[in-house]
Amino acid sequence: MGVAVGFAVRPLLPARGRLPLLVEATEPNTSLLAVFDELNELVDEHLLRDGGILFRGFQLDGAEQFRQFAAGFGHPLLNYEFGSTPRTNVTQGVYTSTEYPAHQSIPLHNELAYSRDWPMKIWFYSMIAATSGGETPIADSREVYRRMPVAIRERFVNKGLMYVRNFGNGLDVAWEQVFNTEDREVAEAYCKAHGIICEWKDDGELRTRQTCQAVARHPVTGDMVWFNQAHLFHISNLQPEVRETLLDIVDEEDLPRNVYYGDGSPIEDEVLNEIRAVLDDCAISFPWQEGDVLMLDNMLSAHARAPFTGKRKVIVAMAEGHSQDAR
Repeated sequence: MGVAVGFAVRPLLPARGRLPLLVEATEPNTSLLAVFDELNELVDEHLLRDGGILFRGFQLDGAEQFRQFAAGFGHPLLNYEFGSTPRTNVTQGVYTSTEYPAHQSIPLHNELAYSRDWPMKIWFYSMIAATSGGETPIADSREVYRRMPVAIRERFVNKGLMYVRNFGNGLDVAWEQVFNTEDREVAEAYCKAHGIICEWKDDGELRTRQTCQAVARHPVTGDMVWFNQAHLFHISNLQPEVRETLLDIVDEEDLPRNVYYGDGSPIEDEVLNEIRAVLDDCAISFPWQEGDVLMLDNMLSAHARAPFTGKRKVIVAMAEGHSQDAR
């Protein structure tokens, strides 16, 4: 597409379209921070159209410089509040990617699409690339919306989705970690402010319910996107033997996480299988190189994680909070 001072710009995988757009250093030892102003202009021009940009071949010295890069786009970095997976804080506003075992995959999803509040931008920094696997597949959420069977899309839109979470008990993330507090009143205040119904169970653990969107309209582009995590939260996402074991241990209402239609009725397994098939067809995958930074518009692009071998370290930052309830 073109060459600017210090970097070249082209689609990484032309056969799959423009996602992600590759911005690659053309001179050795080019600091990502040193060319930030030029890259910022490029992001303004391309991110909303293409959905994601991969910065490759630049010099970036660790988590603190990554934080500076992400924060440089003009929005304070966000804390990982009401998260659904274990992460570790690396530096202010920077976290490890989901700390699941290496053999597990994480399906395509938009960050925090199981809530009514989410970041508009998300960055990934590959500090250590896995020996094999470990990709972060991505997908165009506009394409997912267009390719979703109309009957499923209309049913999801009409009914909405209700996510039910049970924290702690050794089965899922503790509520103290999710809400970044050990004070029940602080957790309750967060829930009240975000339209989350919460209840303290007899064992002292917390259960929450929240009714959320199935699709959303991008506040800038106006594009409709598939924007939920039903396929990920639903118990059918678990391996059959894990599903059976969990249901032997707890009742369905006490599962660590599950999702229903907004009226509380069950979502059919076959519907979720169709949704997963569309997501699989839309997935775009490429191997990480050490030093890569991937920037996504979190509404326009979904992301995932493939299983891997060897060491892998990818850290994450998020910014520009947006609410479905914003007026």
